[in-house]
Amino acid sequence: MTTIAVLGKGRVGGNLARALTRAGHEVTVADRTPGAAADAARAAPVVINATPGAGSIERLSALRAELRGKILVDVSNATVDGPDGLPARLIHPGSSLAEQLQEALPETRVVKTLNTMLFPVMTAPASLTQSPTAFLSGQDPEAKQTVRELLADLGWRQEWVTDLGGIETARATEAAVLFVPHVMRSSGFAPFAVSITR
Repeated sequence: MTTIAVLGKGRVGGNLARALTRAGHEVTVADRTPGAAADAARAAPVVINATPGAGSIERLSALRAELRGKILVDVSNATVDGPDGLPARLIHPGSSLAEQLQEALPETRVVKTLNTMLFPVMTAPASLTQSPTAFLSGQDPEAKQTVRELLADLGWRQEWVTDLGGIETARATEAAVLFVPHVMRSSGFAPFAVSITR
């Protein structure tokens, strides 16, 4: 059992919190208020960033002391939305939210994952007709191994998880969010994920 703090009470955070609780972990969910987030982060060795990506850096930078030495699992994408509310462009072109978080939080071990799919797939990968891929990006091998184990608890088979390397590889996975509006306009709000087939 791992103690996990989920920052963000929206669809993504709530979905992850429920699934991780069912898997036997002790999960605290905090909203975006500084006090609640600080209390949750302070008590947990693993913190999941499920806050809206546009404000994540400012929000999490304020938790620098609480996040020191912790694993920060970043599942968010930082985008500017178009008139229809869907992602239109990246906030950090040429970089990524994960890289910016790692730079702002040098004593925190940031791991990027689960950001290349609609949120229902994060906790039910086997529900798709083909095997999805969960990518890992991060500097710390031990942190990535911990995240692999959490992914397994969410139903991800190990062969569905691909370690891309350092935190800079999150640029590629975060750019995949630009597929989302086009796929949704053509197919509707049906769960999907990026998949690497071999």
